[in-house]
Amino acid sequence: MDDDPVLLLATTDPVTREVIGAELRRRYGGDYEVVVCADYAHASAVLEGLRRWGRQVALVIGCYGPDDREGLAFLRRAYAVQPSAKRAVAVIWGDFASASTVFSAISHGHAEFSLLRPERARDEEFHGAVTDALDDWHLAQGIGFEAVRLIGEQRDERTHSLRDSFGRNHIPVAFHPVGTEATQRMLAGLGLDDPALPVVVLTFTSPPTTLVDPTDLEIADAFGLVQPVSADHLYDVVVVGAGPSGLAAAVYSSSEGLSTLVIEQQAVGGQAATSSLIRNYPGFSRGVSGAHLAYRSFQQAWAFGTEYSFMRQVVALETDGDVLTVSMSDGSRARGRTVVIATGVDYRRLDVPELEALIGRGVYYGAAVAEAPSMTGQEVYVVGGGNSAGQAALHLARYAARVTLLVRGPSLAASMSDYLIGQLEETENVTIRYRASVRGGWTAEGCLAGLTVGDPHGGEGEDLPAGGLFILIGSMPRTSWLPDELLRDEAGFVRTGPDTLAAEGAARGEPPLPLETSMSGVFAVGDVRAGSIKRVATAVGDGATVIALVHGHLAAHPRP
Repeated sequence: MDDDPVLLLATTDPVTREVIGAELRRRYGGDYEVVVCADYAHASAVLEGLRRWGRQVALVIGCYGPDDREGLAFLRRAYAVQPSAKRAVAVIWGDFASASTVFSAISHGHAEFSLLRPERARDEEFHGAVTDALDDWHLAQGIGFEAVRLIGEQRDERTHSLRDSFGRNHIPVAFHPVGTEATQRMLAGLGLDDPALPVVVLTFTSPPTTLVDPTDLEIADAFGLVQPVSADHLYDVVVVGAGPSGLAAAVYSSSEGLSTLVIEQQAVGGQAATSSLIRNYPGFSRGVSGAHLAYRSFQQAWAFGTEYSFMRQVVALETDGDVLTVSMSDGSRARGRTVVIATGVDYRRLDVPELEALIGRGVYYGAAVAEAPSMTGQEVYVVGGGNSAGQAALHLARYAARVTLLVRGPSLAASMSDYLIGQLEETENVTIRYRASVRGGWTAEGCLAGLTVGDPHGGEGEDLPAGGLFILIGSMPRTSWLPDELLRDEAGFVRTGPDTLAAEGAARGEPPLPLETSMSGVFAVGDVRAGSIKRVATAVGDGATVIALVHGHLAAHPRP
């Protein structure tokens, strides 16, 4: 029982305390320790004691209603004591007068979501909200079934990359740092003496599969999730990229009976999968983590018959009459009647050589979800002014002593959603520093130890201690693999629809469809498309829309 995570409920409202307390004990008492407090001073003392004892708190519930007006203030204080815990405010159906106060508190980050107090037995709406929160909490903690054991250095670029990929692909992974007695015993049990690192153990195979310093392709093949792509098979749709737009295209394509292949070089979900909480995606009033949203779309497309090829980078796109051929890094080729480019974007590089050498050792591009727990008690910096940077800063603030968001411009208003700006300003251990850029840094024992920060336009720099630097600045389209005849704009984003006709040098026998590129049968969706709005919902909209256009192209070009 002492090792079980804690669910803590605090409210001065006796009815709410009795109802919710009984529901929590009945549903979760076997796996969690349920603690119920009748006043908030006692609850705050309990949270402080749990912190001192090293106990994990998964969920803290306060109340806001006619008989309890202190819950929101308590949840705000609870964040400082148990920042990794999910925080919910319990409300009562029919208390509409409290709604604006509750929603305002959630938008400013004082609570993460609201719970309607159960008014009947087996209130599955209430329990659905609780289990979703607990699922997100477990995913962030990396607790649970060890489908994969990863043995490596704590701060190593390759180990970091694998941890990030496994996490984003929703694969339960346990990291075991070398140098501990337990890890040495584990290596000895595998018959390994001073192996090349990292070591990957697939515990779900029989017998377990051990891979020493494996390549991405070796890992993908060992999983056995996908079959080799046949060069003789002709797919109706080949989707390149498994971000939100690519997965949406796969869902609609395969659900409408089109044979579909998705090729992904790294992880399901793209950059969206690194977001700890997406609050503005329609239909998810409590918010949804990018990893969960992506994984559900992946499963949905898979259930409809979509085939996948993971850990393979696309290197070329060629035409053979009406057939399009996509070549991959392992030498395999996929043939399709249409191709949907959904490769998204990469984060722009910081271009500070001494920091580029520290990737995986304190310096990270994206990856805030995977690396946040390792930042506990550290001074952490996030570079960027978009929504992904704001979400990363909020998630890191659950673990770090302080998070500083470095913004190159004078304001966030043009680049970040208002609700995120409000949460950042309300979070006590987050500081926003405007007109600031990273100019350099230094190391201690091979890892990041500090940064030089100053005005991007010149002047003196300031040396600051730093345990982590997370870079989420701008975007560079993943289009270098495309042929020259596929038109792009000056920044490399793919031109589509009428934009291809306006471009100098465009020449086609027939006008392109909306979302179609300058190459017949090749479409572009999501962030890689010129003029796209960089939001998950619009990327999904692109993916859904493009399949209607694909049907039109297929009808005009019958199967050879």
